[in-house]
Amino acid sequence: MPIELFFGLAILLCSVVIHEVAHGYVAEWLGDPTARLAGRLTLNPLRHLDWFGSVLLPLMFLAFSPGFIFGWAKPVPYNPHNLRAGRAGPALVAVAGPAANLLLAIIFGLAFRFGIITTLGLGAATPLFAHIVLVNLMLAVFNLMPVPPLDGSRILVALLPYRYYWLERWLESYGLIFILVLLLVGSPLITQLVWFLSNLIVGPALLMLQM
Repeated sequence: MPIELFFGLAILLCSVVIHEVAHGYVAEWLGDPTARLAGRLTLNPLRHLDWFGSVLLPLMFLAFSPGFIFGWAKPVPYNPHNLRAGRAGPALVAVAGPAANLLLAIIFGLAFRFGIITTLGLGAATPLFAHIVLVNLMLAVFNLMPVPPLDGSRILVALLPYRYYWLERWLESYGLIFILVLLLVGSPLITQLVWFLSNLIVGPALLMLQM
């Protein structure tokens, strides 16, 4: 495996692990110890691997879409009945993952934009920082889509009146179909959103670096 693809896979794996751990820590903060008791409040990637989303899917992207890697980790378990925040609890847990990815993108993006990388003598790692930004923005945007079982669907359901809560169970029964449609049809929209956000955080230099 070329070194660039190895680093790309490593960045994706670390990013999805941080995403899931963020879910678990917010659930713990809200009173639910399920993730901790399951041994999932750890950055050890072996505890979070999903063999399809973390291994097979990224390898498929490497084979059929060189230069772009995508995937996910095994969802961190939590019990919504233990959460102290009522209806807002599941939404807070859901938003924690994309928020963690967005925070990573902002930190590495600003380091890129303001030359902190060069100041620290890490100029050779500039493409690596750029890839961290793009992968984490992609994860944040994708997971905020209101499509089950993505985080965005849980946020949407939490905002709906109680009489519409039946939608969550109905939508989740067709979750895999929605994900496939989103990947096939919604990819251009997601890509445009990612480039828009990357331009806000980093500026046009990131686009030039990726060309």
